[in-house]
Amino acid sequence: MWIDEKYKRILNILKKDWRNSMKVVLLAGGFGTRISEESQFKPKPMIEIGGKPILWHIMKEYEYYGFNEFIICAGYKQYVIKEWFADYFLHNSDITFDFTKGSNDMIIHEQHCEPWKVTVVDTGLNTMTGGRIKRVQKYVGNEPFLMTYGDGVCDVEIDKLIEFHKSHGKLATLTAVKMAQDKGVLDITKDQAVRAFREKSASDGAPINAGYMVLQPEVFDMFPGGDSCVFEKTALVQLAEQGELMSYVHTGFWQCMDNKREMDMLEKYLSTGTAPWKKW
Repeated sequence: MWIDEKYKRILNILKKDWRNSMKVVLLAGGFGTRISEESQFKPKPMIEIGGKPILWHIMKEYEYYGFNEFIICAGYKQYVIKEWFADYFLHNSDITFDFTKGSNDMIIHEQHCEPWKVTVVDTGLNTMTGGRIKRVQKYVGNEPFLMTYGDGVCDVEIDKLIEFHKSHGKLATLTAVKMAQDKGVLDITKDQAVRAFREKSASDGAPINAGYMVLQPEVFDMFPGGDSCVFEKTALVQLAEQGELMSYVHTGFWQCMDNKREMDMLEKYLSTGTAPWKKW
């Protein structure tokens, strides 16, 4: 029976056209303590590079590939994210304010906003990554979805990432990059299956988890412990042990923004017009 159900699931994955229908879940609730000189005033994903929050840059990456519906898992200073999007239409429109009739009439001439649908969810101040993802399940629904962290940019070709995910029929695909950094470490076989997932070690030079994931809705059943559940220590480990986690190896650009030095690096890319992730 389990084999039959797995076969049906694989067939559904292969048949489904996900373009423009998949929602993008963005983790944006952490404290950003390693870049506290900026994050004391706002959530780390709202720290600006090139005059826009890094979260906006990530959303533009997905929009480039046709994905315009976003679910933001907010937490620390979540009101900053809500207020920014509440003002976004106003800030990106040509407007006349007419007070001549003794009233405040506002005429919108042109607006220059992206065709986005953005749901900002307060997933709790101290909730861990798995708990945050679990809390937005009702907004995602019973559909495959995209997920990434709200503090890293990448030039991965998302359409090819999704095609790779559809080709293997597993529950989860993450983007792996080979960098000498201290992120979550992957053990990848020759057929690109992830056989083990472990937390970072400073001595590792193995492929790392860069986010930019494609997840089947069954993943929502792998979050034990409620808000204290850490996605990287529970669901990803379980998926790897079950042979349900695959890696899409990306050899291009990826960079997170964990500290001021990395923020300045991303800012320099933008100021010199050489930002690899900026395809729009």
